[in-house]
Amino acid sequence: MAGIASDMIRGNTDTILLRFLCEKDSYGYEINKQILKLTDDQYGLNEATLYTAFKRLEKNGYITSYWGDENSGARRRYYTVTDAGRKAYQESCREFHNARVLLERLIGDGTD
Repeated sequence: MAGIASDMIRGNTDTILLRFLCEKDSYGYEINKQILKLTDDQYGLNEATLYTAFKRLEKNGYITSYWGDENSGARRRYYTVTDAGRKAYQESCREFHNARVLLERLIGDGTD
């Protein structure tokens, strides 16, 4: 399977993170592991991108954070989605699907 061009997904980083946080509270490393698993290790977020996105989402009121209460290992910062974040996620999904339809019309399926 061909690798995924990161430029093709970069604009969707916030939506990807919100998707996982809509399912459950989580922390950066765990979310990135899920991304890698779902993409068969073809796409992952580097630490700078991940935590910059978390800061942006928190500043916009889409997520909040709290420190976990781990008994062993490093203390983790968990993120949880807000109602505004859920709404932003749903809107972003609509925009993505509309863009996908337009791109399929413009680009086709490559079998021309």
